[in-house]
This record gives sequence, C-alpha cells and structure tokens, in this order.
Amino acid sequence: MTRVLGVDYGSRRVGLALSDELHLTASPYQVIARGDLRSKLRDIADAYDIELVVVGLPTGLGGNETESASQARALAEEIASATGWEVAFVDERFTSRMAEGALLESGMRRRQRKETVDKVAAAIILQTYLDRQGLDGNS
Repeated sequence: MTRVLGVDYGSRRVGLALSDELHLTASPYQVIARGDLRSKLRDIADAYDIELVVVGLPTGLGGNETESASQARALAEEIASATGWEVAFVDERFTSRMAEGALLESGMRRRQRKETVDKVAAAIILQTYLDRQGLDGNS
C-alpha cells in the first residue's frame, strides 16, 4: 500500500515525515542535510511505496507567499523531477513553532529539540494534509 511523504523545507535541513498506509496518521521520519536530499529520496523510494509528497509552503501572516515559498516550490519541483511523485502543498504557517512547543512540553532538552523540530514540523504539515483529505472524503 502507498504512503505519503511530508516535507518541511529548510535551506540547510529538510524535515521528513511519513504517513501510515491508510493515510490516517503522520509520523516524524528524519531530518537530513539539504544537499543529501536526492540520495535520501532514492532510499525512501526503495523502502516505501510513495504516492504523493506534501511540501510545506511558507507564507506570511496575510497568506502571501514569502521568498522561502519560492524556494520550497523549487524543492518540490526538484523532488517531482527526481522521483516522478505527485506534489501537493500545505500552508505551513506556525508549524515549526507548534513543533517546538510540543517538544518543549514533552520536556525534551534544547539540543534534542533542535535535532527533532524539523521532522516534527514535517509531521504536522503532513497530518494537516491528511486531515483535510479525510474531511473532503478524498483519502
């Protein structure tokens, strides 16, 4: 069965999350260096049957796209051309802040939070997408 891959774009690090096979839940997967993305995508393609990639799209408070949004779109294009996977976007406003807050509440130390926040943000992005699909009856 297929899975969905969630991506939290960063200029240095990229957070990844995976859905379960029923497309109900998202789980943090990994944080990788931006330069290692292509090889990691090959590893993921070998290990999982990915149907779709959901990329977080950074927007301003008013919903307008930021400079980072164009970089996230370029990353999505790179992923699509390297893998042939379909790409969707989700507004990612506040996801890193939400992820940081959740990790802080869990009592995680600062160093661990820094290493974990990007993949938790990717899971929030992916879960947002999955929840919307479930509400729309499209999953």
